[in-house]
Amino acid sequence: MTDTTDATPQDIENEDFMTDEATDDTNAAEDIPAGRDDIIFKLNAELEATRDRLLRSVAEADNTRKRAEKEIRDAREYSVSKFAEDMLDISDSLSRAVAAVDENTIANAPESMKNLIEGVAMTERSMLTKMERHGVRKVEPQPGDVFDPHLHQAVAQIPSEQPAGTIAAAMQTGFTISGRTLRAAMVAVSAGQSGSDTPPGGEPGGHVDMKA
Repeated sequence: MTDTTDATPQDIENEDFMTDEATDDTNAAEDIPAGRDDIIFKLNAELEATRDRLLRSVAEADNTRKRAEKEIRDAREYSVSKFAEDMLDISDSLSRAVAAVDENTIANAPESMKNLIEGVAMTERSMLTKMERHGVRKVEPQPGDVFDPHLHQAVAQIPSEQPAGTIAAAMQTGFTISGRTLRAAMVAVSAGQSGSDTPPGGEPGGHVDMKA
């Protein structure tokens, strides 16, 4: 502080002004950080909320895009399902026609008959090839195959040399379209060898639900 003994009124006035200014600066210095922290806290909260909303919006948009792509893909892959189902009857008829003629009959048949039989067989193969191009594939279960309720329909359970619970015989071929069952193959399920109720593994059973 200035010695007021020899101080002029001007000096005293300047000192008082400097003291007041210093006091105001001190108070301002004490107030600004508190206010600034509060503002920063609010801005950070708003930023985090905006970021959360943005992430949610991006996730929802991505899910919507994926659903749309799946719907388009499914529509493309399964749009021929009804048409394919109608074609199965024709395929079955061609298959039965070819299977009805054994090799001995073909060997002794006139050339015109051989050509007719070969034409039917070629038509069946061509039809199956065209159907495969659209994702329709044949399911031909073999004796001893594991019974799959997603691909096979059990219509009987019979004694056989095959392990109990496996396929004993196929009665009708099945078809899938793009991995989904279009028509389940009709099969007879093995009950094991006659007089035995115990399948491999030593546990009784082997029963298959015919409604599967």
